[in-house]
Amino acid sequence: MTDCEFCATLTAHHQLGKNRVYPHGAKSLPHVECSCGNPRPNAMTTDTTKRTIPIKIATSGNTVSRVMVFIALASPMLATLPARAQAPTASTKMATVDAQVALNAYQGLVEEHLSGVLHSIKLAAESSEAKSANWERTRPMLDRLDKDLETDASVWYAMPDGKYYSTNAEGLTEQNLGDRSYFPQLMAGKDVEGDLVVSKSTGHRSVIVATPVVVDGKVVAAIGVSLRLRLLSQLVEKNTQLPANMYFYSMNSDALISSHRNIDRMFKHPTDIGDESLGPIFTSALAKEKGQLGYNLHGKNISAIFQKSKALGWHFFIAWQSE
Repeated sequence: MTDCEFCATLTAHHQLGKNRVYPHGAKSLPHVECSCGNPRPNAMTTDTTKRTIPIKIATSGNTVSRVMVFIALASPMLATLPARAQAPTASTKMATVDAQVALNAYQGLVEEHLSGVLHSIKLAAESSEAKSANWERTRPMLDRLDKDLETDASVWYAMPDGKYYSTNAEGLTEQNLGDRSYFPQLMAGKDVEGDLVVSKSTGHRSVIVATPVVVDGKVVAAIGVSLRLRLLSQLVEKNTQLPANMYFYSMNSDALISSHRNIDRMFKHPTDIGDESLGPIFTSALAKEKGQLGYNLHGKNISAIFQKSKALGWHFFIAWQSE
């Protein structure tokens, strides 16, 4: 696909996407630019003001992300949450309601970010450059994507034998992805979104988003992004602005923490942070779709609400210190 053809594909893609409805609204797409210098069509950035939290959200056509609505609602309510969370029983229920708004905003922001990355690499995987299974032809496009992603550690291009090229390594790496648990899924023609790894090429704690490149029904390569969990948590921190006594965290089905307001707690299990009593508490929580829980951490009583993401398989939590 030539540069102009790539632009034309982008134009057609976003034209078709104008009326598409997604679980949390429009996909938040990283900026993708053709090497001819033309920006992606039909993309715009909205700056929020007044009672909304400062955030930039990419939208497709005239569809506005529901994450914006969640955060707009959360802003005035969360401002009074510390007092509510510490108030008597009558106020505790209200604190839980406000925490639910924060939880929806937090989960929506993470899901939108990861799905936006997946959306972009799926578009790249349809290009003739990616389908060539040639790194030198594909590299310029992936380099541009790499520069646009604020949470990525590396964009990579893998071959069916597990060898892969990375923008971080600027070419072929010495590692092999064949032993990654998600790799067979990719080679079977399925997308990957939400797998937690320590990146082989960078050493960063990362979440994987990847898609196969298919030619005539056969997987000839795969495009993936290793997103840094530290930067993802910082993105949430910046755009949610929770009260000081409240914090967010998420974990996968193995109770491995994937994001946390306290970044030092990422990639740990609850029992690594507190005592053994936390093990059964979180095992029980992860078996449910949503709910509430209470636990003691370093002598402090903690209340939390949680819900499971169908898209990622993670559980998202909002917690605060209670009486």
